[in-house]
Amino acid sequence: MKIHDPKEMILRAVEAFNRRMLVVSPRFEILAISGQADDVQEADVVGQKCYRILYRRNSPCDECPTLEVGRKRQPALSPGYHPASYRGKVPCLYSYPILEGDDITAFVMLDFDFPALDALEGKLQRTNAFLSNLIHSAVDCVIAADRNGKILIFNDSAAKVFGYTVEEALNSLNIRDVYPDDHAREVMRKLRSDEYGGRGKLETYHTDVLAKSGERIPISLYASIIYEEGREVASIGFFHDLRDRLRINAELEKTQLQLLQSEKMASLGKLAAGVAHQINNPLAGITLYAKLTLEEYELEEGVRQDLGRILKDAERCRDTVKELLEFTRQTRHLMRSHDINQVISRTLFLLENQSLFQNIEIVKKFGDSLPAVYADIQQLNHLFMNIILNAAQAMDGKGELRIETARVTGKEQISIEISDTGPGIPEDIIPHIFDPFYTTKEEGKGTGLGLSLAYGIVENHGGRITARNKSGGGAAFNIVLPIATEENEGEQGAEN
Repeated sequence: MKIHDPKEMILRAVEAFNRRMLVVSPRFEILAISGQADDVQEADVVGQKCYRILYRRNSPCDECPTLEVGRKRQPALSPGYHPASYRGKVPCLYSYPILEGDDITAFVMLDFDFPALDALEGKLQRTNAFLSNLIHSAVDCVIAADRNGKILIFNDSAAKVFGYTVEEALNSLNIRDVYPDDHAREVMRKLRSDEYGGRGKLETYHTDVLAKSGERIPISLYASIIYEEGREVASIGFFHDLRDRLRINAELEKTQLQLLQSEKMASLGKLAAGVAHQINNPLAGITLYAKLTLEEYELEEGVRQDLGRILKDAERCRDTVKELLEFTRQTRHLMRSHDINQVISRTLFLLENQSLFQNIEIVKKFGDSLPAVYADIQQLNHLFMNIILNAAQAMDGKGELRIETARVTGKEQISIEISDTGPGIPEDIIPHIFDPFYTTKEEGKGTGLGLSLAYGIVENHGGRITARNKSGGGAAFNIVLPIATEENEGEQGAEN
């Protein structure tokens, strides 16, 4: 093979390129042209403006890569190329500078084979489609915005959480609208700081966002700034909705509190049972010797009456101890059928002789022949004792306590209403009265657990409890419990 001069080989390579190559001056004057040129001859165009000769324009093309080369002094592709835009034309797609020292003396512009570019474009479109699919299929909300706050990306999860449609967000929503109280500014301040995961990053930041409805939603935010050549051009955030996690945590905390309270009540029950047994022994002695004295001695009538009172009070103490032992005996939850009137009466028996109830009139209006409820007796005792004590304390030990029971018309339920003549419940407190740790009592006089535990007991029994203020003054608690049925009694038998 004949060895050619290297310069000749370069020239032959340019000729064999079989695509258009233009060399233009910094003022877009054609200095040389080769390859396919739509019947444009070199002799006719040298010295003419390239945009006038090729495209009949009066100014450089908007997507001319030479403009980019002039700015960056580096090779560049046409920034707005799309194959469909140039059908029937041969565009200038690639340009690079010819330098003399630091000065650009000319630009070289090339076009390429459309099939190759179409293949690249197709591959790029497939890649973009995959990335778009990935973003819109993400479980967390993905939102990106430019520096002005215009939404660029708003995925399907974001639409579900925030309540906007994707089109609505992209067309009219600003990123500042999703944060309350101008908090978007605070997020950007943290993003630009080095203290929250490094400059341009924000990791595990907990805050609230605003839904379209105005609801404040707690979220965990991971965000970053998108840079282009060192300049901020956009930001992107991944928003994880914390509502389910917070709800589960609250339920776990509530369960832990109930367990602690159950352990406390179990310990108290053991202590009460021990004290009750200790009281039973001297009570038995008092009763025995009082009876013996009445039987064996001739006594004056006044003395016999006094001994009768001693016996009566001793028997009353014995009955109280018996009920206390019954109240504290159970240590595990056992579901049984119970007469609700009897359950309330036994609770009142333990309470009504306490000093707190001396000036309280207890009115009982129990329904006749009520069907039994399917419940755990110990939990019902705690439920009614809690609410009755709260009512007595609300009245400062003076007033009327009314307890009514009835069957709910047309339903398999029993209704129990416990009301008082106290000051009632402030209207702003009623929505929170069953929340754990919520109390209006002075420090040291309440934990705020009583009504939340009462709510939990009723809920566990498949019932409901509500609180309201009576029109004539005072508060009323209404408890609805399901009656015992063959189905749950069958479950009881299976358990036994």
